[in-house]
Amino acid sequence: MKLTIGNRNYSSWSLRGWLAAKQSGLAFEEEVVPLDFAGGSHRAHPSLAPSHGKVPVLWDGDVVVWDSLAIIDTLADKVGRDRFWPKDAAARALARAMAAEMHAGFTALRGQCPMNIRARFPGYALDEAARADVLRILSLWAEARARFGTGGPFLFGPFGAADIAFAPVVCRFVTYDVALPGFARGYVQAVWEHDWMQAWVAAALAEPWVIAQYEPGEPA
Repeated sequence: MKLTIGNRNYSSWSLRGWLAAKQSGLAFEEEVVPLDFAGGSHRAHPSLAPSHGKVPVLWDGDVVVWDSLAIIDTLADKVGRDRFWPKDAAARALARAMAAEMHAGFTALRGQCPMNIRARFPGYALDEAARADVLRILSLWAEARARFGTGGPFLFGPFGAADIAFAPVVCRFVTYDVALPGFARGYVQAVWEHDWMQAWVAAALAEPWVIAQYEPGEPA
């Protein structure tokens, strides 16, 4: 298998696809295509042709899958859905709903706080819409942890698809110094310190590419 991703520092969707590939337990090759939002030159890369220039893209023989949630589902079909989703029916339903809501929503938080693993904005002030997104995320985390989180430090106990979906939010909370209640701080720490996340962060810190619109004194 080959997974084509964008800059690790900035690409939240790539992080999800990469974590999904790691969660599958299958061997895969990584291909990084540096993102060029200003000129759009990355859109001409042949590995991104099926997705019209978007990342990530999973290549597996004749199978080509783009979109991070589709990659999770494809890999779950390949290796067994229990590797990604809780076995309990109620927990699995909640995990799928949470991942889908994360995949499609929280646009205010995404827009105000673009992913930038290298940056830190201590005391950053969120606007009202972004704060509302944070509160919704915290309510989802609290429900998952309270109902199904007894088997480990992650949303449904063991690390799984729901944690993959929210991993970029964890990065944003760290970057933008978002104030969190104790249970959420514990969850953020657990995700951030996961071996795969630390490997991703280390690679992001070592990248040479800079996207200027995400690197001012205050985020764009």
